[in-house]
Amino acid sequence: MALLNTSKLTRIGVFYDGNYFLHVSNYYAFNHPRNSRISLRGLHEFIRAQVGLKEATDTRLCQIVDSHFFRGRISANEAQTRGNLLYYDRVFEDILMWEGVITHYLPIRNSGGRREEKGIDVWMALEAYELTLLKQFDVVVLITSDGDYVPLVRKLNNLGARVMVLSWDFEFDDNEGKHIVTRTSQELLEEVTYPISMHELIENRAMRNDPIIQNLFVKRDEAATRQVVYSSDVVGAAPRREIRETPLISDVREPRAPRVLAADSDVAIEEPTGERFDSYVLSLKNGYGFIKYPPNNLFFHATDLLNADFPELQEGDPVEFSIGFNRDGDEVAKSVKLMLDDDVVEDDEQGI
Repeated sequence: MALLNTSKLTRIGVFYDGNYFLHVSNYYAFNHPRNSRISLRGLHEFIRAQVGLKEATDTRLCQIVDSHFFRGRISANEAQTRGNLLYYDRVFEDILMWEGVITHYLPIRNSGGRREEKGIDVWMALEAYELTLLKQFDVVVLITSDGDYVPLVRKLNNLGARVMVLSWDFEFDDNEGKHIVTRTSQELLEEVTYPISMHELIENRAMRNDPIIQNLFVKRDEAATRQVVYSSDVVGAAPRREIRETPLISDVREPRAPRVLAADSDVAIEEPTGERFDSYVLSLKNGYGFIKYPPNNLFFHATDLLNADFPELQEGDPVEFSIGFNRDGDEVAKSVKLMLDDDVVEDDEQGI
């Protein structure tokens, strides 16, 4: 058993593969029973605890002295056409700022009709190596699953830094019915000093109630971009469902990563039409639901909801939406908007 080191500060540098992190966070928010996003603050606490455990050092002596977030980003003009994407981008950047995470962005470019991140992985590798060389990190934490970072790990090992990789392996069906499998490069895991399989720790029943694991997720009771409340203007009247526009920094629905079609895919996904339709939510599942629309009910995914968080929805809620098509040519609901009482009343008045 290693003796506890109680004298020297262990300096930690954290580097996020941004799209990978958001992909993981979306999975836990929309496709996992926890239905909650990854908390940056909780993740940093977890990293410090794990480094203390691996390095046989008091957690208080394990400090994150640098953290960086790398991601490709679409243009402002394109983001403006995607509902509240610009707003959610800004709120997520506020969260990163409050947690002391430095952001690095490169524009997403079109290549052969597909959107691709070009150079972001190279930039992250260069920054990680240079900062480790200059600031002499004791432990470098990479949040990624990409085997392209193996050369970086080897270079960091040459500098004497221990490398920790936080990785998640999971699979699910996306909003178009496509089976998505996320696996971490085995070569990457073999090269690092401390490989941490996050999915195994999270699913471990023995650790389910561990505060360190619980704090990895945003607490639903203390964070919601909009609070659902029930009120009534008339005593004895039926309660009215409202959504208060009070975004909280502690939790936000980050924008989903840009979807990139597979290289061998020759099926274009049609954009939704400009025409808007009204109906109501027929049923809700884990991360998706169906809208009543004869002759077939329309599928919609949680990420297509514009002005509310998916857990706020209830069956029977009135919604407004556009119609798009999935890879198989089936109609699906896009740009879904929850209609508040004011919207419904206004529509009724216009119909008189």
